[in-house]
Amino acid sequence: MEFEFSLASEKDLPRVVDIYNQIIPSRLATADLEPVTVAEREPWYHSFTKTHPLWVIRNSQQKIVGWVGLEPFYGRPAYEHTCEIAIYIDKSVRHHGLGTQAINFVIGQLPQLGITAIVAYIFGHNLPSLGLFKSFSFTEWGRLPRVAELDGVQRDLIIMGRRFD
Repeated sequence: MEFEFSLASEKDLPRVVDIYNQIIPSRLATADLEPVTVAEREPWYHSFTKTHPLWVIRNSQQKIVGWVGLEPFYGRPAYEHTCEIAIYIDKSVRHHGLGTQAINFVIGQLPQLGITAIVAYIFGHNLPSLGLFKSFSFTEWGRLPRVAELDGVQRDLIIMGRRFD
């Protein structure tokens, strides 16, 4: 399958939110427990910058089937060259290698963005995401034991990271 990555625009936000909301019931990839609204996500959308962008992923029919964002890390100037990565894929195209394509795309963008480190926050039970990031030589930089409670089950949060300099 061929996919195209492009900078997200505000008109893409409803689809971005729809894709994000699809994963919430699985309790695999987000600590949100209920669907979010477009209005709730507007400040998040506006937090992206030229050096920390949000891209949408389109299929050959130009339908948005995923997104990847490099969120500013920790909100302080000294962390400008670090980002937190978020990748969300529409349920119709999961397990087709789009996560791999997204990380490859992002790595290709890092030199022009000035990003030298990426962190990913992944639940300890999200084995597919942990495996994906490990396949790109991300390593465990930290573990927060049982910091999230999802449907009465306490879950670890793993911090995966990689330097690109």
